[in-house]
Amino acid sequence: MSKFEFSELAEGRFELVGEMSFGTASEILKISEPLFNRHQVLEIDLSNVERADSAGLALLLEWKAQANQRGHEIAFLGIPDSLLAIAHTTEVRHLI
Repeated sequence: MSKFEFSELAEGRFELVGEMSFGTASEILKISEPLFNRHQVLEIDLSNVERADSAGLALLLEWKAQANQRGHEIAFLGIPDSLLAIAHTTEVRHLI
């Protein structure tokens, strides 16, 4: 069984289920890049993420940076409390 599922729910709307961690972040990034390139507006639902760590936060920041570089819009829904706490502690909350 995979530690995560990443799927496109509708045009530009994605959902991540499972883990956003050191063990999954690079694979999630690799899978998401070609999908994100097809859309100007992105919405990522994270409400079903069960486990997240600082690598998950780094993934969000990378997605945000890539979207900004391409002139795309990106929004995160249901960011896990654990990621919000790390973002607050590291003073990057305003970036996500």
